[in-house]
Amino acid sequence: MTRATIIGSGPNGLVAAVSLARAGYDVRVLEAAETVGGSVSTTDLTLPGFRHDVGSAVHPATLASPFFQAFGLAERIEWIYPEISYAHPLDDGRAAIAWHDIERTADDLGADARAWRSLIRPLSQHIDGVVDFTGNQLLRIPREPITAVRFALRMLEQGTPLARRAFRTDEAAALLSGVLAHANTPLPSLASTAAGLLLAAQAHAGGWMYPRGGAQQITDALASDLAAHGGTIETGSHITDLTALDWGDAARGDVVLLNASPRLALTHPDTPPRYARAISRFRYGPGAAKVDFALDGPVPWTNPQVAQSPTVHVGGTQAEVWESENAVAKGRVSDRPYVLAVQPSVLDDTRAPDGKAVLWSYIHVPQGSELDATELITRQIERFAPGFRDRILAHASVPASAREAINPANIGGDILGGAFTIPQALARPVLSTHPWRTPMQGVYLASASTPPGPGVNGMAGWHAARTVLEDAGTPASLHDLFG
Repeated sequence: MTRATIIGSGPNGLVAAVSLARAGYDVRVLEAAETVGGSVSTTDLTLPGFRHDVGSAVHPATLASPFFQAFGLAERIEWIYPEISYAHPLDDGRAAIAWHDIERTADDLGADARAWRSLIRPLSQHIDGVVDFTGNQLLRIPREPITAVRFALRMLEQGTPLARRAFRTDEAAALLSGVLAHANTPLPSLASTAAGLLLAAQAHAGGWMYPRGGAQQITDALASDLAAHGGTIETGSHITDLTALDWGDAARGDVVLLNASPRLALTHPDTPPRYARAISRFRYGPGAAKVDFALDGPVPWTNPQVAQSPTVHVGGTQAEVWESENAVAKGRVSDRPYVLAVQPSVLDDTRAPDGKAVLWSYIHVPQGSELDATELITRQIERFAPGFRDRILAHASVPASAREAINPANIGGDILGGAFTIPQALARPVLSTHPWRTPMQGVYLASASTPPGPGVNGMAGWHAARTVLEDAGTPASLHDLFG
């Protein structure tokens, strides 16, 4: 039986493993940590009974993913579908609310109702085309060219300083800037707009859902399917050099897939100099400084609608969000940083003891920063939720400089698998129609450093597995593997 070794048990690694196991390969997954899932895991980080997501917390891209649709993830675990996709508090108790219902969102935006509908509704109504365009290798003809053109035009509208004129109200401008800031790149820019428009469209399409019980449920579903098809997972296996790895015989078709930084490929003795130079040029972006809180009750937001939203963008006005993200790009952190916060216990009573709550949060920081973001995040949330500080029972802080020790793929604390820029969206990590394939026989890349990039969608893992099958002369589709 042909052997497949996957290094890393993040979602892309497990997706590749499941796909190849179903195709008849003898699959083993090697994970450096003592637990499975990488950043897609859930554990007690602060106090017993408070269940925190280690990495990703809300998953708008997951159920829109062609892989997870074929895999049937929606039926395998229980999902929570919030009525509010995300909220953005402002001073004086105001807030902008992205309801799942785009009409309700637009109506709340008053003078900007028409502008919001015009910007987002054509994308949310054709979300499959948007996902196809953004969720695959870009050097290809999209399946829905009209949707791709619509998306590209809106990128041009919102990805330049002219975006300041797009809306008349603080609420609409903040609502969009908060979702664009997920990209951890300067604002405004084409790259941040591409990432943000996809998320905004998903907010009004499938919504910003998350698994009851935490992100670990996604990992467990994949691991269970892998075991059912004969695959194994070995934790505590930290692979830093491919020359020391026993992964079989490439000449007979054995393969190794790297759900890790592409830099690991440079340890292969047959790496061509040209490929090595290309991988070495691939840039990593700013980091994330994360803080998890155990709370003696819900966050006391001034605006009651913000208290209903699992996802909250805490950053103030559009100008403040832009200043925060651009400060990071210049190597510093704003005194009023953009905070991406998730309060899962608003709708999930499994995440904290009765009457208590958990809060997941992070800010963007320069790569490798040693900053403990606890005070900055606490002060920024207190601005919109007076009394928040008094509800903190415990917290756990992970600076960007510590993330690589937890997940070796998070170079310098970069949780996106590489700087999110338009050139690196095309060359991720190299310019190729099949960037998952390396020049070394039997070696493939299967991480967020390959298309389509970050997000718990599993598509990088699926593309890598599909490339393996094509190279072996046994091509298979998702339908072939999952029915």
